[in-house]
Amino acid sequence: MKSPNVGLRSLHRAAGIFVFAASLGTGLAYGQSAALGTDAAGLIEQARLNNPAFAVDRAEAAAARERVGPAGALPDPNFQIELMDFTNTMRGGSTTLVPGEVGETRYRIIQPLPGWGKRDLAAQAAGARADQAGANRDAAWLNLTAEIKAAWLRYYAADREAVLNRDGLALLQSLEEITLSRYRLGLLPQQAVLRAQREITSQRLALVGIEQRRRSMASALNALLGRAPGSELAPPQDPAPLPQALALAELVERARATNPMIAAEERGIEAARIERDRTWLDRYPDFSVGLTNNRPRGGEQSWDVMFEVMIPLQQSARRAREREAALMVTAADAKRAAAESKLLGELATAYAAYSSGHETLQLLRGTLMPQAEATRDATRTAFATGRVDFDTVLEAERQLVDTRMAMLQADIDTRMALAEIEKFAGELP
Repeated sequence: MKSPNVGLRSLHRAAGIFVFAASLGTGLAYGQSAALGTDAAGLIEQARLNNPAFAVDRAEAAAARERVGPAGALPDPNFQIELMDFTNTMRGGSTTLVPGEVGETRYRIIQPLPGWGKRDLAAQAAGARADQAGANRDAAWLNLTAEIKAAWLRYYAADREAVLNRDGLALLQSLEEITLSRYRLGLLPQQAVLRAQREITSQRLALVGIEQRRRSMASALNALLGRAPGSELAPPQDPAPLPQALALAELVERARATNPMIAAEERGIEAARIERDRTWLDRYPDFSVGLTNNRPRGGEQSWDVMFEVMIPLQQSARRAREREAALMVTAADAKRAAAESKLLGELATAYAAYSSGHETLQLLRGTLMPQAEATRDATRTAFATGRVDFDTVLEAERQLVDTRMAMLQADIDTRMALAEIEKFAGELP
């Protein structure tokens, strides 16, 4: 059997979690508007507006969308001015670069014209890349919301542990009073009193550590929200009840249909295919048209029309680019398959963790907790009548505290797994 000191050191870890079952059914009530920190939903909305990393993703997605229109536009025209016989050799004058003072001045405008279909494909490729950037933004947002949920759950756990630690301290102080009264009557040795007092000190030290962890979790949340590290957060209220059952097959189908990470890879495949088609069109020439105004010095002006065709002679280079574009499509297909495989594997892992945690909670609440409470109550009654010693009381309290700590930890682990499932299933809060 474990020594009483070891048992009581376990006590300061959970610190009176004997009220845990009751605390799960209570929480801070909502007013007209919930204070920041009471739940994860308010923090997520705050992060949507203020998280700097998400602001980057949002701006980059918007920038990619702005590229769609210019991608299908005509190239800018070129303007040329040509000074013929600027040395004035033909007219016996001096050298000059002033238009109109040379032998002949030509003003020319040239408009490049991409081959048929190339502009449309360029616009489609830019649109696919913009869609991919939007999906990447949504994927980053899902990762951020999952991170906020996990940080809030750790904040919630630290806050509840601090509250329950104070209750545990009150319990130890009541045991100290009973121990002192029985010591004065000569029913307990002095070692029992000293042990109770030592455990009270350990409990207070544990409370300092828990409060420090709670502040650390609050700072982590503030960093995710883009707030100053010392900004205050409201005490967390109890989260919503866990879902009773989740179907893995439905989660898999939803992840395939809606998860933005998979959607981003699908848009990447679309962009690669469009780029491949556009590369094939490079086999055909581009064109240019031009209009020239000729102004000879001292003569009548005239107009010229120009039509230009680009000759696609470098076929070996074009074939290499076509092979590259085809391989990029193959790579995009493989990336999509790899992303889906990785995502579904992580989803299955999170689902297994959630199912295991849910079953553990049911066993703890339905079986082990009532047994530990009954043992604690019977031991307290026996101690009051002198039928058991102080060490037995402490051991019974330790078992109850360990059980309630296991309930708290199982609840947090299960909710962490649920947050991962929500991320992989593609839900956008």
